[in-house]
Parts: sequence; structure tokens; C-alpha cells
Amino acid sequence: MLKRLVDVVVAFVAILIFSPIILVLMIITAIVSGGVIFYRQERIGLKGRSFIMYKFVSMFPDAEKDGPRLWVEGDPRQTKWGTFMRKRRFDELPQLWNILKGDISFVGSTRPERKYYIDQLVKIAPQYFELLNVKPGLVSIGIVEYGYASTIDEMKERMQYDMQYLNNPSQFKDLHILIKAFWKVILGKGK
Repeated sequence: MLKRLVDVVVAFVAILIFSPIILVLMIITAIVSGGVIFYRQERIGLKGRSFIMYKFVSMFPDAEKDGPRLWVEGDPRQTKWGTFMRKRRFDELPQLWNILKGDISFVGSTRPERKYYIDQLVKIAPQYFELLNVKPGLVSIGIVEYGYASTIDEMKERMQYDMQYLNNPSQFKDLHILIKAFWKVILGKGK
């Protein structure tokens, strides 16, 4: 209950504080993408339930015409504006809405993933299902310590960090993860 209360209050305050930046990002994204601002994608959350996750559009419209693909550094599907936003994680700001709705938490067991990739991952790491017993997050220890995964094998490697969260969740650990994530964003570091 305390974690949910903190999520709602902090997400609401963050939306208020960042609203001028969010507005500018919306306008530029609309101009660059021909009017489309938000990218909606089905993700898997708590207890395996699906939800729609929101991001600012950072890729060309036909980015997945050949099927789902994980993002890679220097991805040619990404616009120049998208590259700028992703480096600073601005494309993730619409997920404050997902936090308010209760789809995700600020810090969770893992980042919410697409079913397409979960189906592949559980074939080599069935323990991934354990991560779905805790709400996923905007950030996780795996994202902070390992970064984004570009392959199923990298997802498996990152999962080892996220499994640590299940064994010892706490508000103090959440704060520590958020501070590390904040510094990575400020310094423009991380995969």
C-alpha cells in the first residue's frame, strides 16, 4: 500500500513538474513523426496480465513491418529525434501515466516485456515467470546494473539481476535503484 501511494504521489508531482518539458516533447514529436505523438504497445505485467504501455514515438512508422525486433544501439529504425530522446530517456516519460494507472511501479521486479519475447525467454529461463509475481517497473535493478537487452540471451543475463529484487524488496532498495537510474540518465550513460 505504501509503495502504491508513493508511486501515485511521485508520478502526479513528476507530471506537474515536467509538464512544460512533456509539452515541448509532444510538439516536436508530432512535427517529426507527421502528427503521431505516442507509441502504444502491449506489454505483460503483474500476474501475466497485459496492458498498453505508452512511449513517445522514436522510430519510423514501419519499424516493425517485418515483425518484432529488439532495439539495438544505433538502430536504423530510429529517427534522429528518437535517438536524442532515447539517450536521455525522454521517450519513457509517458509511462508516468502507466504508473498512475497502476500498470507499473517506479521500481519493479523487471521492465515489462512483450509476450513475443517472454515466450522465447521462458524456454531457456522458465524462472522468468517468478518476476511476474511482482509488479514491473519503469526501472528495475536489471536495467540499472545491466541495461537494455538486444537479444534473448542478454535478457537472460539481465534477468539474474532482476531475480535479486524478488529476494529482498524494500523501500530503501527502491530508492537506491532510482538514484542510480537518475544519475545514469543525467550522465547519459547506460545501455
